[in-house]
Amino acid sequence: MKIKTALTIAGSDSSGGAGIQADLKTMIMNGVYGMSAVTALTAQNTTGVRAIQEVDPDFLRQQIDAVFEDIYPDAVKTGMVSSAELIRVIADRLRFYNAKNVVVDPVMVATSGSALLKNDAVKVLMGELLPLARVVTPNIPEAQVLSGMKIVSKEDMISVAKKIADDHNCAVLLKGGHSINDANDLLYADGELHWFEGRRIDNPNTHGTGCTLSSAIASNLAKGYTLTQSVKRAKEYISGALEAMLDLGSGSGPLHHGYLLTEQ
Repeated sequence: MKIKTALTIAGSDSSGGAGIQADLKTMIMNGVYGMSAVTALTAQNTTGVRAIQEVDPDFLRQQIDAVFEDIYPDAVKTGMVSSAELIRVIADRLRFYNAKNVVVDPVMVATSGSALLKNDAVKVLMGELLPLARVVTPNIPEAQVLSGMKIVSKEDMISVAKKIADDHNCAVLLKGGHSINDANDLLYADGELHWFEGRRIDNPNTHGTGCTLSSAIASNLAKGYTLTQSVKRAKEYISGALEAMLDLGSGSGPLHHGYLLTEQ
């Protein structure tokens, strides 16, 4: 049986709602075989991140090499990478293997508000990783950091998306979230703008939404869908996972990644 494959290079979430755990759940639910290279271990739950332990850069390199040498991924998604040294390793190996369909989720802050990216790493992320991306998927705060511009309107979203895309030669999916409009996302790719209307879903449990969206996009790119189709399908999957109204933990809980499975 032939199946498309995807690799997540990201941190582990001990509570299972974000990071590689969310990525792998998302990948299998979106019809691809998921693999992982772990950048960091975290001790976290729905209320916050208690501790982060980065992996050794050489060990991360060996994880990535082991995957590419044996099961070449049809798409790669990067998530939480907290240090400049680890970002350099990832960029080096992705260039070496001429990785396809790279989706960069520039994770800087957890849903709970915990910082996940060191300041010196931001510049390296922009200089080394973004130019390798098929698409980068920042939220409003992350896009403001990447562009150095403020976002208070839909027009600002367009200007910022264009700046990031032009500066780093990649497509940009700027996630509107709740601060600008009704959760509408903006895709800027190849000089064209495409708005994705978001369904307002009254669910406070949003832990891992960014990880899940980027992994779903990568999964669909791996299967051969266009970038616009991949974003549309990923948004539909996220909406379903939110509408399932899973309610776990005492903080911002996870999505129901397996909502499409019928109960046994």
